[in-house]
Amino acid sequence: MNDLHQLDVTALAARLAAREVSSVEVTQHFLARARAHAHLGAYLALNEDASLAQARAADARLAAGERSPLLGVPLAHKDIFVTTDFPTTAGSKMLEGYRSPFDATVVRQLADAGMVTLGKLNCDEFAMGSGNDNSAYGPARNPWDTERVPGGSSGGSAAAVAAGLAPAATGTDTGGSIRQPASFTGITGIKPTYGRCSRYGMVAYASSLDQAGPMARSARDCALLLSAMAGPDLDRDSTSLDRPAEDYTAGLGQPLAGATAAQPLKGLRIGLPKEFFGDGCAPDVLAALRAALAEYEKLGATLVDISLPRTELSIPAYYIIAPAEASSNLSRFDGVKFGHRAKDYADLADMYKKSRSEGFGREVQRRILIGTYVLSHGYYDAYYIKAQQIRRLIAQDFQAAFQQCDVIAGPVAPSVAWKIGEKNDDPVAAYLADIYTLPASLSGLPGMSVPVGLGAAGMPVGMQLIGNYFQEARLLGAAHHFQCATDWHTRAPAGC
Repeated sequence: MNDLHQLDVTALAARLAAREVSSVEVTQHFLARARAHAHLGAYLALNEDASLAQARAADARLAAGERSPLLGVPLAHKDIFVTTDFPTTAGSKMLEGYRSPFDATVVRQLADAGMVTLGKLNCDEFAMGSGNDNSAYGPARNPWDTERVPGGSSGGSAAAVAAGLAPAATGTDTGGSIRQPASFTGITGIKPTYGRCSRYGMVAYASSLDQAGPMARSARDCALLLSAMAGPDLDRDSTSLDRPAEDYTAGLGQPLAGATAAQPLKGLRIGLPKEFFGDGCAPDVLAALRAALAEYEKLGATLVDISLPRTELSIPAYYIIAPAEASSNLSRFDGVKFGHRAKDYADLADMYKKSRSEGFGREVQRRILIGTYVLSHGYYDAYYIKAQQIRRLIAQDFQAAFQQCDVIAGPVAPSVAWKIGEKNDDPVAAYLADIYTLPASLSGLPGMSVPVGLGAAGMPVGMQLIGNYFQEARLLGAAHHFQCATDWHTRAPAGC
């Protein structure tokens, strides 16, 4: 029983289905670990009564003979998804104490699949950040080195999975916030095609970019979770795609057509953008990537040199578009109907100022100001429209690249995880850390992070795989074959 946290979702589901352990026992084990590792700052809220009630319901379904891939398995949710049984803060004082009257669609879908919610996980305030040190409730810490960031904004999710405080977690990815923390903590995470997962009940940051996705130890686990999370939600989410849900585990371990068991990826063309492998990427990260690519060649894949010429323009484009949408989305939090209200104020205008100044942190205020500026009269055409035009060109670069390859590989981030607070006084340095994840986000493409080695100071390194629209199954398959041949995804930080 003491080894339950060492099992992945697939293994836990098998033991639950065989009735070797109950969902209540598994849930109690993870709740105890969450409390014992509170110093990591991964969880913002627990509700043992609610979690155990869900576990008992799952056990009843199992006892009745029901079998489904996720039934009885616990997970935790990034505190950007609203939940009825747990408070939702989005990592901000602005929403402190808020309880939603409904569950987010993603939360409901996973509950319908039989998963048990352990609690809510720390995140950068309103998902704005690259290190999870913008949370109003303190930073989440990387279990590989507690003086380092776990990545952001889904840092609590990444830390919880890496430390064995949850077998899986939900995250959101606006500019890389699933892939980058997955890379920094040595776990697997996937951002699906924009619109694949419903945004209903996800506290909005940048509506044309935000996308939910799973974070777990392996590609197989992510495939199980994404199969439950994805699907149309047209009545609730206008950005939801009218495409049926898929079983991403189907054929996951099968060789590609015409390939062999020894070389299951024969025929797969992996594109290597020259812009991703230049001087901007740390040597230790590049060394881990080159070793992983050599393994892919052993599995039968072919490496193809490609170019994504507008990669460097993704940062200015993103940091115009995302703040612009944030300034609009966060305008509702004014102390009148939504969010924190200041106790002392002279008039309505003063209440607005004080409520928003007290409720929002520095990074959120910075992005609201930037967004308001670029949307203002005289600057909308010069900045916002121009950024949207560049966004279209970046998407066209990807489509040209996919004429030469099937998937694109490269680094997730230019370096391993940095020290907590290291970039706090230089926000641009933190923004630059998103250089390799932003292009896929701006284009709405699916992307994932796969553990491929250890870099400086023994910190994890992830490889980013990017696919064309709706090619999540291809990405997960390529990652799964790599993980069958290597053990990087099974490595755990010391003491966990």
